[in-house]
Amino acid sequence: MAALAALLVVGGLNSATTPTAQAADNPYERGPAPTTASIEAARGPYAVSETTVSSLSVTGFGGGTVYYPTSTSDGTFGAVAVSPGYTGTQSSISWLGPRLASQGFVVFTIDTLSRYDQPDSRGRQLLAALDYLTGRSAVRGRIDSSRLGVMGHSMGGGGSLEAAKSRPSLQAAIPLTGWNTDKTWPEIQTPTLIVGADGDTVASVGSHSEPFYESLPSSLDKAYLELNNATHFTPNSSNTTIAKYSISWLKRFIDNDTRYEQFLCPLPRPSLTIEEYRGNCPHAS
Repeated sequence: MAALAALLVVGGLNSATTPTAQAADNPYERGPAPTTASIEAARGPYAVSETTVSSLSVTGFGGGTVYYPTSTSDGTFGAVAVSPGYTGTQSSISWLGPRLASQGFVVFTIDTLSRYDQPDSRGRQLLAALDYLTGRSAVRGRIDSSRLGVMGHSMGGGGSLEAAKSRPSLQAAIPLTGWNTDKTWPEIQTPTLIVGADGDTVASVGSHSEPFYESLPSSLDKAYLELNNATHFTPNSSNTTIAKYSISWLKRFIDNDTRYEQFLCPLPRPSLTIEEYRGNCPHAS
């Protein structure tokens, strides 16, 4: 009887401590449990505020707009800097700001120093923007500086690869129809989601997105999403498929939120919006 009582006590203690242990495993979970509807929605559970950053007040990049969850009750958030493409301004990728921020991120859509900056320069500018966010911005207290990611369109997508190569501590990178003269990225240690478009005639998947993906280390958490019936400029306007998988990738790797693994593994199948999806499942990190 004494032994049985001891087992019951131990069992009770284990049951009581399980939720705490689970919370400790995922201390950066933000927001309610996700559903397909919630990650496809135009807005997530967080109200969003925004602030403009003048190019005159920063160095290393061209200013931009910071979108962030209005609430402070959930603690700090991960942050993502997003670069436009060649000749583009932040307006070309501005839709990502409130869409991602409403899911629980601080998002900085930036302007570059020149509309003609090449990917290596855009990569440095993305890192400068993250450094500004975490070090000097008005919202720096809302950001966990250890949970950062980069995104970009076209040359900005190539820039996101450059940034990840330069700063291995980044938690996620998402090039959107990326362009870069460098096709091989074996040095990257950051979980990377490559997004290509089947109808891209500017940065065709055969000469850009696919070689980028294939050159990433086989041990890396990586994925390749090829959009169906899409063009190089599809990321310049609101797109549910881009948002759905970007949110899932950022949540999974910036927030270590395994609740989003269900949308990435098993691998999504071809559909009306997905031409092809490749990746390694289950994810290691």
